[in-house]
Amino acid sequence: MPGHVPRRTRFRTLIAAVCSAVLGGGLLATAGTSTAGPAAAPPPVTPAADSHRPAPAAHTRAAPKVVGYFTNWGVYGRGYHVRNIRTSGSAARLTHINYAFGNVQNGRCTIGDAFADHEKAYTADQSVDGRADAPDQALRGNFNQLRKLKKLHPNIKVLWSFGGWSWSGGFTEAARNPVAFADSCYQLVEDPRWADVFDGIDIDWEYPNACGLTCDTSGRDAFTTLMSAVRAKFGTRNLVTAAITADASPGGKIDAADYAGAARYVDWYNPMTYDFFGAWAAQGPTAPHSPLTGYPGIPQQGHHTDATILKLKGLGIPSHKLLLGIGFYGRGWTGVTRKAPGGTATGPAPGTYEQGIEDYKVLKTRCPANGRAGGTAYAHCGDQWWSYDTPATIAGKMAYRNRQGLGGTFFWELSGDTPNGELIKSIR
Repeated sequence: MPGHVPRRTRFRTLIAAVCSAVLGGGLLATAGTSTAGPAAAPPPVTPAADSHRPAPAAHTRAAPKVVGYFTNWGVYGRGYHVRNIRTSGSAARLTHINYAFGNVQNGRCTIGDAFADHEKAYTADQSVDGRADAPDQALRGNFNQLRKLKKLHPNIKVLWSFGGWSWSGGFTEAARNPVAFADSCYQLVEDPRWADVFDGIDIDWEYPNACGLTCDTSGRDAFTTLMSAVRAKFGTRNLVTAAITADASPGGKIDAADYAGAARYVDWYNPMTYDFFGAWAAQGPTAPHSPLTGYPGIPQQGHHTDATILKLKGLGIPSHKLLLGIGFYGRGWTGVTRKAPGGTATGPAPGTYEQGIEDYKVLKTRCPANGRAGGTAYAHCGDQWWSYDTPATIAGKMAYRNRQGLGGTFFWELSGDTPNGELIKSIR
């Protein structure tokens, strides 16, 4: 991550089957067998006895998922609250919200920000339903606001995402005792105070057996073992998903873990097909951070969405378990004189919260897109160079999603969109 599904009905199943027969194929066709050889059958999963949710239906050819990340820290400087998901029109288009982030400490799932998560008192003008929190209210904060949002939009499911770029260090220890880790996560997600808010868990380990902020050497099978334990604990009544690397280069991060083996335990993966390039390479070359395809002069082969999706499908991961990732932000450089990608720079462009990164809602007017490469947009204004997706380029990515039979789209993150939800409207 930067810086750091409705239940199917019989009617929908019937319609999907008819459409599949008419169109002669399926949007959600699966890939072939894993090149690693036949995998052992997964252990039986027993649903948690005290789960309050009905078991989800088996996979059917459903409408694509639309999954948006909501950050708990957004309620501070960004001033983006759960209420904004509704006022922007995003709630009407989302199928799932990933609440980011819970922490991973000492091999356990822990609260990320207690104040933002469940303590902050909301006034009437900040609240989803226009009602202020009572002084003696047991649950407040984002969790209570999400509860209110789900009452108004009952088709939305919410997953609690753990880890992320800054909080993935604890996964190494978690992998040493995955059963204890899974138990801690279940106890936290299913805490009686907010159990009705969450419909599952999202694991964002950046990255198993590879170097991110810290170098993890837990072994290639550690991710599979951990996800197996999480699924066994959460059962089939909860969603279990994971955000994973998009690095499809030979010997890259996809090769460092057995994502194909772990796929049997997840409802879907979120391959993070953004941040391929950025101003951490301060002198350039400039390059779109979220290209859909390769293009002449791309700085590194395999650093684009198509390479990621084809590699994951080639490992045997079913298409319907892969979502296409989009960033609702741009990455940019300053000191750039060349309009086309590949120019030199003097450093990261200034950003509102961090150098080299800026929300789409700011860039669309401050530095409008005036070029395309690799199926995404870029902009050269003054001496700054930015790349980001626009409604037009997202439409192209949606066509690609449909051609590949992917299970849907996810994006990082909701507060980067315009107040009227310009980008999310282009996803559907």
